[in-house]
Amino acid sequence: MAPEYALSGNVSPKIDVFSYGILVLEIITGRKNSSYDESNKAVNLLTDVWNCWTKGKALQLVNHSALDENSRRNVLRGIHIGLLCVQEHPDDRPSISSVVIMLTRSRVKLQQPQQPAFYFGGDSSSVLEQHVNRNCIYEGSDVIVEENFSVNDVTNTDPYPR
Repeated sequence: MAPEYALSGNVSPKIDVFSYGILVLEIITGRKNSSYDESNKAVNLLTDVWNCWTKGKALQLVNHSALDENSRRNVLRGIHIGLLCVQEHPDDRPSISSVVIMLTRSRVKLQQPQQPAFYFGGDSSSVLEQHVNRNCIYEGSDVIVEENFSVNDVTNTDPYPR
């Protein structure tokens, strides 16, 4: 449940984006957000994913030994998109149409995600957290942070006939 809805009952299209992000992360990791309890080190799925992401160990969330390089890149990109969808502030989350573009076009550079909603604990001094406004490229199983970030928004229109 999106934080703005849980706390104040505010409804917006970004609630669906948040729920979609949770779903993506559950599918990729094979873990349900509701399956965390006292036996887990992390409090919830978002905390677990964010801790691994900021430490550069996102592939530890999945059984990556059976994945080839291309599949690893796709898994990292899926986690990245999932984290963009579950950011705490609705304005920081992409629109659902932007999510579709991110999923269908692998060349689209993704903004670095900020700390997700319902995050508890972790190391806030990580390098990735300090560089929130940079772009990422995936090479192999590594995330490379690029310095050339533009604040310009780009829109893409795909006309469909009726």
